[in-house]
Amino acid sequence: MIRAALAGLALMLAPGSASAVATGGPAAQILSFDALPGWAEEDHAAALAVFRSTCADMRGRDWQVLCAFAGTGPDPRAFFERFFLPVFLAEEGTEAMFTGYYEPELRGDRWRSEYYHVPLYAPPPELPESGPWLTRREIEDSGVLEGRGLELAWVADPVDAFFLQIQGSGRIRLPDGSLTRLGYAAANRQDYTSLGQILVARGLFEPHEVSFEAIRAWVRANPEEGVELLRQSDSYVFFRRVDDVPPSAGPLGAMNRSVTAMRSLAVDPAFVPLGAPVWVETTAARPHRRLMIAQDTGSAIKGPQRGDIFTGTGREAGRVAGNIRDGGRLVMLLPIQLAHALVADPGAEIR
Repeated sequence: MIRAALAGLALMLAPGSASAVATGGPAAQILSFDALPGWAEEDHAAALAVFRSTCADMRGRDWQVLCAFAGTGPDPRAFFERFFLPVFLAEEGTEAMFTGYYEPELRGDRWRSEYYHVPLYAPPPELPESGPWLTRREIEDSGVLEGRGLELAWVADPVDAFFLQIQGSGRIRLPDGSLTRLGYAAANRQDYTSLGQILVARGLFEPHEVSFEAIRAWVRANPEEGVELLRQSDSYVFFRRVDDVPPSAGPLGAMNRSVTAMRSLAVDPAFVPLGAPVWVETTAARPHRRLMIAQDTGSAIKGPQRGDIFTGTGREAGRVAGNIRDGGRLVMLLPIQLAHALVADPGAEIR
């Protein structure tokens, strides 16, 4: 039954490329695999393994059929080339942008001390399910979260706590050497403001100098101004414990499965289906050319050509993530029938 369904999908493959343009909306174009630089040299088996980790959670018969076949051990490159089509989807007036994110590992404790004095909170029960809540400044000035048993852990540095909120998850190494993992639970739904852009606008950094480490160093060197800088971003994130995820696995992404370093991509699910294979090309000096899987989202990831590359866990992963800010191209790999449907109507929901 699976092979019969796959044969039907394969018959939809048409030679050449097709494109469609929706006035004022996105434009979709089918590409050939030969048009993807580095495709032939890619580790398709590694990408297929990551695809299998979440494809069972995807909706739609096309995805389910392909997921079932992926579990039978097909030749990885042939699997993608026979049953998918590369689709480039873009909006007029927007350019591709790739950034990086990582899972911080911080030292901390479950209890407050003179050294570990910066709390990481679970969401309060009064947090509304929709609409904005208090800003970061209002939360900190009012003390509305204090003394209510919402503290999940304590860390030493407000900058580290801020970046943990930006990443949305992280690991806390406790004094006894054990680890506790925190994952995204909720947010105040206020706007996020880039600290790097503020520092550039003030003339303190050139755009190419901005990184996580540079911002951290500046805030630590300017503690009073640094606290005020952190409060320029209204966004505030709350956490939950996810200690059921083993330390050897990555943090949970938007599909509630562990993400994989350099194979998982955060995307805008309004344009890219979660779980879909995505070919990433960047314009860096050492460009990324890799088949990744769309397994996560982010509040700043908006548009069909916006991607956030998961780089792994720890300080080195953070350094790599902080240095990714590149143009390029994001190309979805869609089941053949869905690819043609998107070209026919680039504004349609593809699931």
